[in-house]
Amino acid sequence: MAAVERPDLDFGARMKRAREARGVSLRQIAEATKLSISALEALERDDISRLPGGIFSRAFVRSYAVEVGMDPERAVRDFIARFPHDSVTQGSPHVPPVFDGDADNRRRRAGVIAMVLVLIVLAGAGILYVVSLR
Repeated sequence: MAAVERPDLDFGARMKRAREARGVSLRQIAEATKLSISALEALERDDISRLPGGIFSRAFVRSYAVEVGMDPERAVRDFIARFPHDSVTQGSPHVPPVFDGDADNRRRRAGVIAMVLVLIVLAGAGILYVVSLR
């Protein structure tokens, strides 16, 4: 039975296997992508603490994937599946936005309060205007 690759467990190892299968060295990828060898090694070890966060980590993955002949968008999706941390997924189109009901309710309440205050100020100004006409 063939081994099933699990993108959520061995992302870096799959990247390394793809690189080695193409006969490409880390130095060649570093020169082509302008990424440091230490960052590429960290990527192959699944050590995301050595990578910049957010869009930059995903860009590293995308650039690496292109150089080793992998589908860059699938590589990014697999990367996010393996590392679903905010530092990796922030701003990614591959991750659906999380509904934060409390934050939405707070914004809605603040808007209602602001509207009530504006109405009170306008009513007060209207009353002062009418009183000043007498």
